[in-house]
Amino acid sequence: MAEITQRRPEAAPVPAAGGAGAPPGAGTRPRPPRTIVPLAGLPVGAVVVIALVTAIAGNWLWALDFFHVVGGGLWTGIDLFVGLVIGPILGRLSIPARVEFAARFMPKMLLIMPTLVLMTLASGWQLARHVGVLEVGYPQRWWLIASFIVVGVMTVIALGFLEPANLAVLFELRKDAPDGALIGKLMRRFAYTAGITGIMQVATLVIMTRIATW
Repeated sequence: MAEITQRRPEAAPVPAAGGAGAPPGAGTRPRPPRTIVPLAGLPVGAVVVIALVTAIAGNWLWALDFFHVVGGGLWTGIDLFVGLVIGPILGRLSIPARVEFAARFMPKMLLIMPTLVLMTLASGWQLARHVGVLEVGYPQRWWLIASFIVVGVMTVIALGFLEPANLAVLFELRKDAPDGALIGKLMRRFAYTAGITGIMQVATLVIMTRIATW
């Protein structure tokens, strides 16, 4: 009787980490765009600014109202979402996860937030001039002064604290050996500061609705 031999099935080779068998992008560190600001969003921002300038130059009430409401609503919603939702989540993520999130999130915010601030403030000022709100007397004028104070503080926070923190994260990510702990700290600061601004936005909504009922 012929001898029957049995062969064991050969084990499939295990790809080395980061080798040819690894999935595309495995082991690579996410980096922000080379230009820091996403180029694909620049045409959109340019269109918004041109339309805003046109509305102000033409003193078009509907367009001014549109830019003010949309800009203020988006500014408020993003601040509240980043501060109250994304902030606590970032605090529980690992440092590599924070780095990856920052590389994808922060470049977009660098373009979105200044555009929304410009939309809201420029259209709001022209709208107030158009409807005569700036000429009201006291005691109603106290509401107007309160709105100037709150909006001024929010603008300083948005452009003086949030944007520098945003830029610091992006430049840190561009280093060959970025400090993940520093990026996580800056991201938390960004998120919590945005939350403070969002809460102040709620106060602005209270003031604006009060002014609208005069």
